[in-house]
Amino acid sequence: MTPQPKRLLDQVRDAIHLKHYAHSTQQTYIYWIKRYIFFHDKRHPKDMGAAEIEKFLSHLATTGQVSASTQNQALSSLLFLYKYVLQKDLPMLSLPAVRAKEGKRLPNVLTKEDVQKVIAQMSGMCALMAKLLYGSGMRLNECVQLRVKDIDFEQRQIMIHDGKGEQDRVTILPDSLISLLKDHLEWRKKVHQKDLARGSGFVYLPYALERKYPNANKEWIWQYVFPSAQLTKDSKTNITRRWYMSDSTLQKAVRDAALMAKIDKRVGCHTFRHSFATHLLQNGYDTLRGTVQELLGHKDVKTTMIYTHVLNRGGLAVRSPLD
Repeated sequence: MTPQPKRLLDQVRDAIHLKHYAHSTQQTYIYWIKRYIFFHDKRHPKDMGAAEIEKFLSHLATTGQVSASTQNQALSSLLFLYKYVLQKDLPMLSLPAVRAKEGKRLPNVLTKEDVQKVIAQMSGMCALMAKLLYGSGMRLNECVQLRVKDIDFEQRQIMIHDGKGEQDRVTILPDSLISLLKDHLEWRKKVHQKDLARGSGFVYLPYALERKYPNANKEWIWQYVFPSAQLTKDSKTNITRRWYMSDSTLQKAVRDAALMAKIDKRVGCHTFRHSFATHLLQNGYDTLRGTVQELLGHKDVKTTMIYTHVLNRGGLAVRSPLD
């Protein structure tokens, strides 16, 4: 009997899994692919192409009034669908779709004092993660997915694997966090040992390592540094795993802390990364030599250079004759 072909969205999930994208990326791609299909009266994407994508993107910009980043998110989702699932080449780069206007925005940055005020309102694992975001410049998803093996106490550095753009890099481990992290890992190891004792303690391994090294998913070095409070049963394999903490948990903790600290700015997890970069530049690190660029994992120095605008006063740091 010939097996039934997988449904389209299941094929999308499989393709995303093979690319080792984050769960949040999977949710986003599935959402926009569904929107695209329903917009075109449930036509199958294999029967559509560039013209239908143009129409959908134009609808988002004109009727939906979405931002440029949201429209680009939808486009990325559809490009993934056609390239990796349907394996269909599209003349995408010449799309005449109406594009949402993209304004130039400067990063939202806190002073060093305000950073400390926010963190002072946090406690436990979330407080440690916030300190790590600010002290190392990691992105939120890089922090929550950090594994034990990625922390090098001797070299005082943290390895970031598969960062944005699937790039590996090294960033700094603050001296002030070494003792706190070691204490945290002692607690984390006890949690792992209890998981093993109850027949769980498994963790997801990347790049098919689980098949190559069947017992590696129980090893301590592969465990997530910041674990979820709950064990989760994998619906595909029936293996009970402990995943990493949900990024929404830390996001909420940061927002709540900013409110309690009475910070009159919009503060999120990425604000710590912006503040990290800005404060490094204030300390005299030269962005043109790539120090900050490398720590942040920016491909283009132009992305890093935006933080120099945060340091400048109005008029490119020119003082008014009135002052």
